[in-house]
Amino acid sequence: MLACVLLISNVSAAFVPMQEVTATSRHYVDRLFDPDPQKVLQGVIDMKNAVIGNNKQKANLIVLGAVPRLLYLLQQSSSSLELRTECAVVLGSLAMGTENNIKSLVDCHIIPALLQGLLCPDLIFIEACLRCLRTVFISPVTPVQLLYTDSTVIPHLMSLLSRSQRTQEYITQIFSHCCKTPEHQTVLFNHGAIQNIAPLLISPSYKVRMQALKCFSVLAYENTQVSMTLVNVLVDGELLSQVFVRMMQRDQPIEMQLTAAKCLTYMCRAGAIRTDDSCIVLKTLPCLVRMCSKEHLLEERVEGAETLAYLMEPDVELQRIASTTDHLVAMLADYFKYPSSVSAITDIKRVSQGVQTRSLPVCHLQLDHDLKHAHELRQAAFKLYASLGSNDEDIRKKITETENMMDRIVSGLSESSIKVRLAAVRCLHSLSRSVQQLRTSFHDHAVWKPLMKLLQNAPDEVLVMASSTLCNLLLEFSPSKEPILESGVIELLCSLTQSDSPALRVNGIWALMNMAFQADQKVKVEIVRCLGTEQLFRLLSDPDTNVLMKTLGLLRNLLSTRPHIDQIMSSHGKQIMQAVTLILEAEHNIEVKEQTLCILANIADGNSAKELIMTNDDMLQKIKYYMGHSNVKLQLAATFCISNLIWNEEDGSQERQDKLREMGFVDILHKLSQASDPNLSDRAKTAMQQYLA
Repeated sequence: MLACVLLISNVSAAFVPMQEVTATSRHYVDRLFDPDPQKVLQGVIDMKNAVIGNNKQKANLIVLGAVPRLLYLLQQSSSSLELRTECAVVLGSLAMGTENNIKSLVDCHIIPALLQGLLCPDLIFIEACLRCLRTVFISPVTPVQLLYTDSTVIPHLMSLLSRSQRTQEYITQIFSHCCKTPEHQTVLFNHGAIQNIAPLLISPSYKVRMQALKCFSVLAYENTQVSMTLVNVLVDGELLSQVFVRMMQRDQPIEMQLTAAKCLTYMCRAGAIRTDDSCIVLKTLPCLVRMCSKEHLLEERVEGAETLAYLMEPDVELQRIASTTDHLVAMLADYFKYPSSVSAITDIKRVSQGVQTRSLPVCHLQLDHDLKHAHELRQAAFKLYASLGSNDEDIRKKITETENMMDRIVSGLSESSIKVRLAAVRCLHSLSRSVQQLRTSFHDHAVWKPLMKLLQNAPDEVLVMASSTLCNLLLEFSPSKEPILESGVIELLCSLTQSDSPALRVNGIWALMNMAFQADQKVKVEIVRCLGTEQLFRLLSDPDTNVLMKTLGLLRNLLSTRPHIDQIMSSHGKQIMQAVTLILEAEHNIEVKEQTLCILANIADGNSAKELIMTNDDMLQKIKYYMGHSNVKLQLAATFCISNLIWNEEDGSQERQDKLREMGFVDILHKLSQASDPNLSDRAKTAMQQYLA
């Protein structure tokens, strides 16, 4: 409450009538055009003093056209070095105002002008230009690509690193803020960023060391080439990884510990450091767990949790170690206790009753800040829980048994923040890999309901994760499968298969595949009706192999149990046989061909459906070809087809056996019965016995 009142008193004290500010600002701009260079210099110096900490004055000067004039003076060779330097200082001060100020400066082409200024030999002028460039580039509204437009800029900046501690600080800060893509990483790497910046890690200046460290974190992120190079770099005779380990020590500033931990995390994820290396297990992981504790600032707790989640995401052993370090699972529960939107509304009411109305905007800003942190904390906790529970059953159990955890996930699915919703569904997806949790916690909390709601209207990235989770909830042992079926999910899943996103098509068809497994005929008929034969066959020619595999899986599940096989083949047999032919003839991988032959084996198991194979000599020749294939999986699947076709106990078996004997299948079976693969030889022997019975 006191903070609100104090802030308002400051605003009141600084208030100046609009006309007076405008008149003063006009006077400053007019002095820039004085014919006397000395008066121009004094005018720029006075302007510098006037704009410090005064955003209104900065905005007025920009509106009144000060920027183009300052840039003109800065670029004129006839201007004194002192004047050019003071112009750079004022421009830097204007850049420290609002985002609109930055946009105006960028629109006036401040960046090319300042980059040109770096060609001047004078160090003080160079530092002033770099300071201003740094301020402009660290703004989120500045297009970072402007740093890379001229190919001579990066090498020139590299050459300026040795000039002073200030040039080192500003340039490394520019690099760390402007390295956003793999292409940027490559440009910096190719121009010697590693060898030029590595020595700065032992600079006497903390600011230089810190900015150099940040540079390495953005260079190494998801970049194998950079990470593999970093792991062999020596700094004053010491391996770079050991320099990072020293920077993670508890006596170092938190910012440094965190950034060093990020560097080692990124190097590890890029494959440059093993996950069982002591610098990861004994140093990086404990440092990041430490950052999650209450004693740290909210921003540090968020960054620590998100980095830790990323570090251990693919490694079950790191997940196990983290789950038993410093009570991490319980510690993360505190992330949900930070003011939520409900308590925030209470705060607004309390503020509006307790202080004057004019103080409310400031408190609203504080409130927005608090809510942002509340969202970030919950997002980070969900991400870390998702990473922790992605493999180990005991860890998942520990997570779901944490106080109100399932309720928190369910609430997270309907949060106002899209990032929190995404993190919550990611956490749910991780836990849904557990058979035990699907049967207990997921059922008890009816998580399928908010999940279905989330699927109705969400961005693609949320849809992908939500539909992945739904795939698991539709497995045959999940108690949620029946209520989900009754909720009319088939139509929604069929619509996903028509998405432009391959991931959504995969998930839509995957969920239908799980749904069709050992399903009633009614469900299977509804899937075929809703999906439509046209879409089904479109998916069978999908360019994405994952989509094709899951569609074949769906077809295989639909064509199981004889009445279902015969019913579906009587309606769609011609199209299905055509699709099978096309896949077997095309250039597909072994898994696709195997799955297709398994579908054929299922068709061969039908009572009437098998005639679609027996009357198709071209298909029989294809089966014969795959029985003689070099791949055992394909041989086995093709042999299954023949075994089902000649099975003795079924009507017409004698005629089928005779036809297949004439086509040479008995000789092939005899040869396969002596195969070195035990499964293949057993299957061939079983088929041979049908002739002997």
